Amino acid sequence: MAEAFLTVRNLHKSFNGNKAVNDVSFDINRQEIFGLLGPNGAGKTTTIRILSTVLAPDSGEATIGGLSTSKQSADARKLIGVCPQDLALYEDLSARDNLIFFGRLVGLSSQEAKTQMLQNLTLMGLEERAKDKVSKYSGGMKRRVNLAIALMGKPELLFLDEPTVGIDPQSRNKIFETILGLREKGMTVLYTTHYMEEADRLCDRIAIMDGGKIVAMDTPRHLKAQFGEPEKTSLEDVFLKLTGRSLRD
Repeated sequence: MAEAFLTVRNLHKSFNGNKAVNDVSFDINRQEIFGLLGPNGAGKTTTIRILSTVLAPDSGEATIGGLSTSKQSADARKLIGVCPQDLALYEDLSARDNLIFFGRLVGLSSQEAKTQMLQNLTLMGLEERAKDKVSKYSGGMKRRVNLAIALMGKPELLFLDEPTVGIDPQSRNKIFETILGLREKGMTVLYTTHYMEEADRLCDRIAIMDGGKIVAMDTPRHLKAQFGEPEKTSLEDVFLKLTGRSLRD
């Protein structure tokens, strides 16, 4: 039986009377890539902020490796790495110095930060440009640095929020290969994206959120099988049938 590494039970969170997260529950197993999908305003970001210990829920509980994200947040935070959609980079610094800086922030010694910096930049194919300022990097390279930073401290659970927005196919493929390689080495991943083909390619299981609730959760193939032949049905078809076609601007 698979071992749950992240457990979420009956999470609720409201803002000004509006329920952003409404009784959300799910598990993510160790060494699983779990997709959290939904239209704008579905509650994904609020859920991730709670799970990454940034935001406290109104009620409910989440644990990472058996540690409560609300009662043991400092210890739980040591197990996670976060790669945000908005680039969290100092553009006037080199990639090398960015990684060392963020490594020291997560508690690494100077030598540990330097060692992991080299490992992570090599993993992302950026070792030859390590000393260049990030401001000189392409969009795809910046996304790869963003992911390399999230790996500082060797987290066991990685939150990836739209990690491939606006990048070239080569960088996107490199990020895919890296994520799959990390899973093979034991990493657990929570992945959000608006690109349905990415979720179909990468995720072992998917939860679709809408209106603060999870409206479906299963493997990509089983989700597609609910609406037609899996080989002829796309995950985008499933997504639109479950969440509707109205705009969510």
